[in-house]
Amino acid sequence: MLDTATETRSIIPGMSKLYARFAPYSYAFMRFCSGAILAPHGIQKLFYGGVAGNAVAVAKMGLYPPEFWSYLVGFTECFCAIALALGLFTRVAALFIIGEMAVIAFAVQIKFGYFWTQRGNEFPLFLFLLALAIFFRGGGRYSLDHLIGKEV
Repeated sequence: MLDTATETRSIIPGMSKLYARFAPYSYAFMRFCSGAILAPHGIQKLFYGGVAGNAVAVAKMGLYPPEFWSYLVGFTECFCAIALALGLFTRVAALFIIGEMAVIAFAVQIKFGYFWTQRGNEFPLFLFLLALAIFFRGGGRYSLDHLIGKEV
């Protein structure tokens, strides 16, 4: 018997087995994608000359010393994003990303409005919210944190 208070029926009943098969992996997939989307930005900054250009942009925002903040952004976007994707030191990595995305969304890009197509805060706000959710949930079952049996 279906308990309508806690269960719902699929509109397409044949899909229920597919959903049940992949549902346990959905959180790990979301966490991995969140980190994987951000990591190339940090790799570009740290290893392909983007730190200097980013430092100029950071200086225009009034953050000094701009080189320090530029390297911190590169570290966060590269190493913290990779750690988030792998589920290693997940909460610490998420906290760094939360901090960076909060500054970008609420201090830098908010003046452009919401939509990313006009440089708005849509994308950094989305990453901020994802990182916030990951921070509270931690690495989850399919993470290196879980594998080593320790979580920060």
